[in-house]
Parts: sequence; structure tokens; C-alpha cells
Amino acid sequence: MNIISLGAGVQSSTMALMAAHGEITPMPECAIFADTQAEPKAVMEWLGWLETKLPFPVYRVTAGSLKNESLTLRHSKDGDGSYVRNVVPAFTINPDGTKGMLLRKCTADYKIAPLARKQRALMKNAGLKSLTSWIGISLDEAHRMKPSRVKYAQHRWPLIEKEMTRFHCLAWMKDHGYPQPPKSACTFCPYHSDAQWHELKTTDPIAFDEAVTFEREWNAVVLTEKRPSQTKGVIRLHRSCLPLDQVDFRSAEDAGQLSMFGNECEGMCGV
Repeated sequence: MNIISLGAGVQSSTMALMAAHGEITPMPECAIFADTQAEPKAVMEWLGWLETKLPFPVYRVTAGSLKNESLTLRHSKDGDGSYVRNVVPAFTINPDGTKGMLLRKCTADYKIAPLARKQRALMKNAGLKSLTSWIGISLDEAHRMKPSRVKYAQHRWPLIEKEMTRFHCLAWMKDHGYPQPPKSACTFCPYHSDAQWHELKTTDPIAFDEAVTFEREWNAVVLTEKRPSQTKGVIRLHRSCLPLDQVDFRSAEDAGQLSMFGNECEGMCGV
């Protein structure tokens, strides 16, 4: 069984359409999109359009709202403390002035886990014991390639096989008369480069405002009277640790800051 891990961004969309054209074989049985419920509207609209162009089904799966989980204040069983589940790798300003970063669990909990559950269900229904997961990593992102963590699945990177970069993917889409896909990533992802933040702010101000609001609401939860035990500082989505709406992304971009997506596990986000 061949299954596409569909991020609905440039690379995975190109990979899926190339399969539809018979340029990558065999024809996959399906694609799976793991929805964090935090993607920009443009990505979800693109996904809906893409589904109409593919000869195989696209299954949408979700582990719930990543935003809501991050904003939910939970209370310990003994009643002595409260906490939030830190799943987004935000930056922090600690009470002593030092800076840190929260652990990242969003990819594992909201991308990999729901995708794996659907893969296992499809495999079981088909009476199979193994599958191949196609991942849309291009040649310029080869450092993101990682082997499967489970015995029943193996990873395949068709764009790597064809020595295609992100530029080649965009050229393929244009040559075949397809529009350019939007960049796929949660609106409030701290791994955005300054160029990505700037693009989000200028091309999708509604999504950018959602990220600004999310940062404020998250801090409102964290800095309550009963402070979450594992998060003592102020939370910021930008590495400068300034409030998101106060960052000059153009100046930061000129300083040569790079995207942190290169360290993103399994290549499941923004593909």
C-alpha cells in the first residue's frame, strides 16, 4: 500500500499531482492530510481544490484543535497547581530575564499520530501488514529525511528520487497549468522565518492577526494567578521575544535569519 503524507504545501501537492499524471508510480491508494485546525484559510481552500484533481481519495484526519489545546488551563489532581500542555515550541522570557524555548510536541501529537492511526486502519482494512509512506521533501531539504519509526511502514521521498527542488516543483506546477500552492504551516508556528512572518502579515493579515491574538491569549492563560507549573515566563512566537505585532520582520530578514523548519521532525509540517 502506497500512501501520500499530504501537507498541502508546494512539495507534497506537486508530488500528489505528479502521481495523478503517472509521473510517479505506482499510483498511490490514497493521501492523508493531518489537520491541526490552525492552517490559514488559503491552505484549506487549496486542499479542497486539490482533492478535485486527484484520482485517489484524500482523507482528512485530526487530533483536535492545536490552538484550543494550547489555551486550555488544566488543574492537577491534588488541586495544588495548574498547567497547560506545552505542544507548540514557543520562545519564553523567564522571570530572571533569561530566554528559553518550550518543547515541540505539535508535530508528533497533531501530525504524525493522527496520520499513523489512519494508516494503520487502512492497512488493516486492506488485510496488509506493511505500507510505504510518500513524503514530500525536495532535494534542497534532504537533511529533513528520516527513516520510519515503526516496522510496518517505510518512507519514500519521490521528489528526492527525481532530484527536484522546491523551485522545480513550482516550475512543474506552472508548466502543467496549475496555480502556485500556498505555504502550508500553522499560522502561529514559531518556526516561521522572518520572510514567512512578513509574507503572512502582508498577504494574509487575517491569519497574522490570528497569530497575534493567539500569542496574547496564551499569555493570558499562562500568567494567571495560578501559574502553570512548567511555564513561568512570558511566551513569544518570534525568536526576538518581542510581541509579535511589534516585530519589524523586514529588518530581521535583512539580518539573514533563517527558517527553523530544517529541524522539523519527520518532514510532516509545511510540506
